[in-house]
Amino acid sequence: MTLLAAPAKTVVQPRLEITGGKRLSGEIKVNGAKNSALVLMAACLLTRETLRLRNVPRLTDIAAMGEILAALGVQVVRGGEIIDLDGDNITQAAPPYELVNTLRASFFCIGPLLARMGMAQVPLPGGCQIGSRPVVEHVRGLKALGAQVTIDHGVVTAVVPGRRRRLTGGQIHLDCPSVGATETLMMAAVLAEGETTIENAAQEPEVVDLANLLIAMGGRIRGAGTPSIVIDGVDQLHGADYAVIPDRIEAGTLLLAGAITRSDLLVTPVIPEHLKAVLTKLEDAGCHLQVEGKGLRIRADAVRAVDLRTQPFPGFPTDLQAPFMGLLATAQGTSMVVENIFENRLQHVAELQRMGASIRLQGNTACIEGVARLSGAPVQGTDLRASAAMVLAGLAAEGITSVMGLEFLDRGYAALEERLNGVGASIRRVVDPH
Repeated sequence: MTLLAAPAKTVVQPRLEITGGKRLSGEIKVNGAKNSALVLMAACLLTRETLRLRNVPRLTDIAAMGEILAALGVQVVRGGEIIDLDGDNITQAAPPYELVNTLRASFFCIGPLLARMGMAQVPLPGGCQIGSRPVVEHVRGLKALGAQVTIDHGVVTAVVPGRRRRLTGGQIHLDCPSVGATETLMMAAVLAEGETTIENAAQEPEVVDLANLLIAMGGRIRGAGTPSIVIDGVDQLHGADYAVIPDRIEAGTLLLAGAITRSDLLVTPVIPEHLKAVLTKLEDAGCHLQVEGKGLRIRADAVRAVDLRTQPFPGFPTDLQAPFMGLLATAQGTSMVVENIFENRLQHVAELQRMGASIRLQGNTACIEGVARLSGAPVQGTDLRASAAMVLAGLAAEGITSVMGLEFLDRGYAALEERLNGVGASIRRVVDPH
């Protein structure tokens, strides 16, 4: 008897085909902030009442967070850009590993679960393409609030001792201003007994957004957006109806799309205070920016070289380093880019070089000599923001650029090609069986 080999499974590998050289014009919409929406969703674990979030982007990461919350017993109902989260019947304090492993932001659940239920068991977040993001600051802070925390076989178990199972306020000083740690500890402290102070706190707009939501739910927080946040614990929180802030990283990416194509483009809505460092660099590079209503209009003709280094907010955001490097690859003169946040966040350099960019790399520093034009080529997005950089480079390149790695792009940019096509780009999503 002859045994026949099973047919190979067909793997569907989508890619974007971008015909470059098109000028953009008109108005392009900015979605709600992914990095804010994910943590705001976790805040539903702090109350028995329904939390309604508006302006939530339709992204794979958002869907994954919804699955994790549902596994904990939250009722999740989505309609368009609105999500209703009902945490009245939370059934467990341990999200399943197979879901948590797909999304780093799932670790946010540990703070609210511990605050409300007195215990939490959350697997350590998985590896990250752009470098390590340890949770040591989260753990140290939770211990300062009275939790007993152990890490065993990759699982973090946190328990509040005593019969009341309630955290107590404390003094926390973060060694580095971690956004994730700041947000986790804010959610833990909001239901703690007494006052908590977080020193050297992250100042990012997403931290302020979470504080504003918690205040809308009945929390008592002051100082968000500064290095010192003070939380007066309350006995319980109620539901709220809250709109997520616009995504500053997406807004920056779309402004860069206008710049790299030397276009006249209105990007809206944008909160300029969230992008000061980026807007300053765009103006230094010769772009003209003008506030129009809730948006920003960018006009670009000749673009000149600028130097930048990534820093925590209010400095230049690491999430826009790769997209901005795409612009600098086409600028007049020599630029220097220093990546100070993540050790592996220069993987896009090789892909830009494939398109004709002149970039020399030494450690965490890239030296970019602007070229007259980039050339279309097959390229791979190695992480979320690198994928966006490839799309931007493709918009400006001569010929056709094929961008792979859309599983990264789709985690942070909802319907990006549709919106860019709406203002004059030529992008086609192609699904090739392999």
